Amino acid sequence: MPDATKPRNIHGTAILIGERGVLITGPSGAGKTTLALALLDHYRIRGLLSRLVGDDQLFAAAHGGRLVCRAPASIAGLAEVHGIGPRPLAFEPAAVIDLVVRLVEPAEVPRLQDEAAETIDGCRLPRIDVARQNVAAALPVLAARLSIQPFS
Repeated sequence: MPDATKPRNIHGTAILIGERGVLITGPSGAGKTTLALALLDHYRIRGLLSRLVGDDQLFAAAHGGRLVCRAPASIAGLAEVHGIGPRPLAFEPAAVIDLVVRLVEPAEVPRLQDEAAETIDGCRLPRIDVARQNVAAALPVLAARLSIQPFS
């Protein structure tokens, strides 16, 4: 897998939960930022490192066979809160991505998901689909998939 020389621009939100990088993708208005903020808060209050990497636009590139995402400098540390606009958050400049979360229409989410993967910039990553705009349903699914308490 050759490493890319120029980063790919991705429409998504990336966060770091503990040591795990999560890339949330989906169409505009699907709830990427809302889910990211909920995950950050959920794990922050449980004492786990949780930081924004980038919101809405990311630069992604393969490094050593792993996908690394970072925010463009102009929006680093900002999360766009629906109806309010960009707000500053604690952030990490980059993260290795361990899981892709794809926000889809509720009817497209199978009750039990087979192992799925997505290839981004030559890196094959595990992927899980969750219903768009449904944070309550997504939190336990992602905790289980990431093997974070109570599923660790």
